Amino acid sequence: MTTVYCTEGGVRLDVFLTDETEFSRSHIKKLIDGGRVSIGGVSAFKAGVIVRTGDEVSFEDEMISTELTAENIPLDVVYEDEYIAVINKQRDLVVHPGAGNPSGTLVNALMYRYGDNLSFGCGAARAGIVHRLDKDTTGLMVVAKTDAAHAALGEQFAARSVKKFYRAICCGNFKSDKGTIDAPIGRDKKNRLKMAVVNDGRRAVTEYTVLERYAKHCYVEFELLTGRTHQIRVHAAYLHHPIACDTLYGGDALGADGQLLHSRTLSFDHPATGKRLTFTAEEPSDFMRILERLRGANKETR
Repeated sequence: MTTVYCTEGGVRLDVFLTDETEFSRSHIKKLIDGGRVSIGGVSAFKAGVIVRTGDEVSFEDEMISTELTAENIPLDVVYEDEYIAVINKQRDLVVHPGAGNPSGTLVNALMYRYGDNLSFGCGAARAGIVHRLDKDTTGLMVVAKTDAAHAALGEQFAARSVKKFYRAICCGNFKSDKGTIDAPIGRDKKNRLKMAVVNDGRRAVTEYTVLERYAKHCYVEFELLTGRTHQIRVHAAYLHHPIACDTLYGGDALGADGQLLHSRTLSFDHPATGKRLTFTAEEPSDFMRILERLRGANKETR
């Protein structure tokens, strides 16, 4: 059984689970119709039931194995205590097991490092996972070691008191140095592997600040005000400035093996002490190498 916390309600159950998993909406509907989805421990038999903020939505599916194996995958641990750990996630690492990714994930690595000292309230497949980063997005994530810590962090995400700042190299140049993108996001109607700005999507808000401009690219800081799947990647592409090396959303090739998007700063209240914590992780070496190349080329053209 896998459990997902709803941090922003007012959406249909089938839409919510489609956004939160890699499953199609039709597959989610089959799970609901089969009585394999519950909200707060009560079985839900209607796809159109509205999920509320704070709801715990659980589902059981044969496509996700509950037999997880601890794997010795290197982790860059920025901070840890008995309640939480802050991880600087590397590129090419899926956060939790799912269809097509039964092993080799961050969860497998966390189980090797911490064993049973993780939050298992959302099921073994999401042990310790409070929020996610895409496979090739690098940077900071907070992990919960206890169910109480997980719940407290979940409440902060729901209240939007967690601050998340990302750095990216984008294609082209934004017209304005600062701006807000307020455009709803849902599954792409033609390609379910993608998300897109769609009229019936969930509200998504991203703020951006251009830090540096080059001939054909710019270095940008993004702040997430909501947490939709692929949000920054979709919003950047929506403005016709996709993240460089993001082949899924039309980014050009600059030499990295995945999108040049990095979770650089993460700020939240410690779930036990209440103390405000802020962590910063510099961009990885491949990101910085490309950035320095762009800076050098920019100087030559002046």
